[in-house]
Amino acid sequence: MSTAFRLLLTAFSLLMLVLVWQVAAWWLASPLLPGPPAVMKAMEQAAAQGALQTNIAITLARVAVSFALAMVVGSAVGIMLGRSRQLNELFGPWLIVLLNLPALVIIILCYVWFGLTEVAAITAVAINKIPNVAVTMREGAAALSRDLDEMARVYRIPAFKALRDVTLPQLVPFFTASARSGLALTWKIVLVVELLGRSNGVGFALQTAFQLFDVATVLAYALAFTVVVQFIEIALLQPWERWANRWRR
Repeated sequence: MSTAFRLLLTAFSLLMLVLVWQVAAWWLASPLLPGPPAVMKAMEQAAAQGALQTNIAITLARVAVSFALAMVVGSAVGIMLGRSRQLNELFGPWLIVLLNLPALVIIILCYVWFGLTEVAAITAVAINKIPNVAVTMREGAAALSRDLDEMARVYRIPAFKALRDVTLPQLVPFFTASARSGLALTWKIVLVVELLGRSNGVGFALQTAFQLFDVATVLAYALAFTVVVQFIEIALLQPWERWANRWRR
């Protein structure tokens, strides 16, 4: 299947979704399900006021900081646990506990302990994501090729060079998987954090629209933010994945 045909098929699928949405809006004829034109009008109004761009920019900044923090800490923890059976036996249960701790509980505890601050918001999001990254990277580190490790030792490759040229390239698929799932999970948690304890951002705007039963604005923000996240996926993550995997045949 050619790329042009896949794009055409995707466009046709999205068009069908819009048509189904419009038909459902006509059939219900209720402000609780506005059609695409009403949502686009709400988006234009929010953009004209500058609120849409400002709130999306604030939310993206929180997503970027918490995502980077979770990826760095989670990757380091996962690689250490994957390379050491003793460390994994000792600290592996901690990951299980954190994985099963509800995100809402972590958010509430961070706000209680650190107050309604930016630090609390970023910390809550990062703590929610770190266990997922650590588990994925632990599995990747545990599956590293023993033959390549022995080759690095036989040729006495320095530790940093072995990490850069032998270990990390093998972990790229696991890093990419955790990054892709992490981005989707992080921005959803950021919205909950903003809804509960911040006075700006997309989550706060959704809360305000919810209190006014303004469904058109809720869908406008959801649609705009989804487009931004998809752009990041296509423009940043996918090119980086191709670049990182260029050494594979």
